[in-house]
Amino acid sequence: MTKHDLRGLTRRQLLSRGLSVGALAVVGSGFIAAPDAAWAVEVTVITPEQMATLLQMARDIYPHDQVADRFYAVAVKGYDSEEMKAMVAEGVAALDAAAKAAGFDSYVAAGWEEDRVKLLQGIEMTPFFQTVRSGLVTGLYNQKEVWPIFGYQGESFSQGGYIERGFNDIDWL
Repeated sequence: MTKHDLRGLTRRQLLSRGLSVGALAVVGSGFIAAPDAAWAVEVTVITPEQMATLLQMARDIYPHDQVADRFYAVAVKGYDSEEMKAMVAEGVAALDAAAKAAGFDSYVAAGWEEDRVKLLQGIEMTPFFQTVRSGLVTGLYNQKEVWPIFGYQGESFSQGGYIERGFNDIDWL
């Protein structure tokens, strides 16, 4: 079985290799919407295709199956600015060029996570990749709605610190 052959895969294997952002739709001028229309992100400076690439990059750099695409959209929305426009355009163009050299129409069109990760590894030392990667650390993980997904209760200083608030709750040791 080749990696692009879907026969013989379990549902779990298929879903783990699936393309989450590839299912996004570019709607009208400057919008990207989820297939269930539960959320959408408007872009004003960069193109919807560039935003779709940033969303897929975010998922591939920090992959969390349990985190919805809308949280990744919030994390990369800051790149839709005049200050970031040139860097995003050049970075996405370079990433798409690398994808074309590898036989794909674009980075987002590379349907297998393994292929996209290889493409990202090829640009990981560029300022574009480093900016996106480092911005995701705060852009994604500082969203209070994401914290419960990871079991993080939030800051504890205002509530007396962690010593009296779950520090010694570990029961598996």
